[in-house]
Amino acid sequence: MERLWAPWRIAYIERPSDEQCIFCTKPREGRDRKNLILMRGRHVFVILNAYPYTNGHLMITPYRHVADPREVNDEEYAEIFSYLRLCISILKDALKADGFNIGMNIGKVAGAGIADHLHMHIVPRWNGDTNFMPVVGDTRIIPEYLERTYERLLLDLPEEEKAKLVNQSL
Repeated sequence: MERLWAPWRIAYIERPSDEQCIFCTKPREGRDRKNLILMRGRHVFVILNAYPYTNGHLMITPYRHVADPREVNDEEYAEIFSYLRLCISILKDALKADGFNIGMNIGKVAGAGIADHLHMHIVPRWNGDTNFMPVVGDTRIIPEYLERTYERLLLDLPEEEKAKLVNQSL
């Protein structure tokens, strides 16, 4: 069995936490473009990860502050997976992703940077996208600014999803 080491994650995991949960505060701020909120459902929203593993790294999270997948209700569960399908389609269309890593880190010991609020990661992948920089250089290479990625993904959103966004000005 091979091991995949991710030593760059420890700085993020051990950083001092804000007193407020960003998954609770960001959607209430009403500044979706500034906060990189890409889509809003009735029970969940989609946001670009501010500390992406790769370009286009998205997260789906319920508005409700829950930490455990067993705590989500049926409507939240259904909407999470409905948005997962939509996110995959948008990432394939807008960024030409070849594959995806999809998952949740449940609990701090499992690597969750924000352990108290459930979120699903959708990490687009491309053939040949791995390199030595994260391991040898302690550097992750993201080829595009988050704001530019947001704009590219926004272009491929269905119109009904664009209409749900709040205050698109910076």
